[in-house]
Amino acid sequence: MKIGIIGAGNIGGNLTRVLTSLGHDVSVANSRGPQTLTDLAKETGATPVPVEDAAHGAEIVVVTVPVKAVPNLPSGLLDKAAEGVAVIDTGNYYPQQRDGRIAGIEDEGLTESRWTERQIGHPVIKAFNGTYAQDILDRARPAGAADRMALPVAGDDQEAKRKVMALIEELGFDTVDAGGIDESWRQQPGTPVYGMRGSAAEVTEALAAAAPERTPEFRG
Repeated sequence: MKIGIIGAGNIGGNLTRVLTSLGHDVSVANSRGPQTLTDLAKETGATPVPVEDAAHGAEIVVVTVPVKAVPNLPSGLLDKAAEGVAVIDTGNYYPQQRDGRIAGIEDEGLTESRWTERQIGHPVIKAFNGTYAQDILDRARPAGAADRMALPVAGDDQEAKRKVMALIEELGFDTVDAGGIDESWRQQPGTPVYGMRGSAAEVTEALAAAAPERTPEFRG
């Protein structure tokens, strides 16, 4: 597949490494420009591009930038993406550590990914947000392995969700359907599944145990 990755930090960089190793055609962008991605491109064979070009022709686009940076993404970002593009949101809202207070999340009670959808004007699939970046490289296992991890995946677009779940399975992880985007609070920071390295059964149990109230460290 043609995949665009916006953000080349820990998650974006490691997804670039794994996806290119699996033979996908990856374009990667960051806020500092393609000239800063030369080493990653040389290592992986990915194509460094400006942010506004990252989604061109892409069947899957990964948005993995700080939540506070989402409103600064170029307008029309997805206009030239492939029809039916699935957009993965890996973001987490850290009001005290990084993002500042975001009224739509705090006052309207929007889930982080619902807020992101509104900013970019396109449905998203929430995945990888509670995954340790190094685990993307180190914890992949064959299907059926006893220690294969599962990742929760939330989203309203069922076809896009199926596409993302299939990709995650290809990466070496099981998946658990975590419901729609309005239910994605179950995998936000501070919940039992956040940062969990568990099986599909354990992830399902953790999602069910989540409470909707934000813990104090994740409130602005």
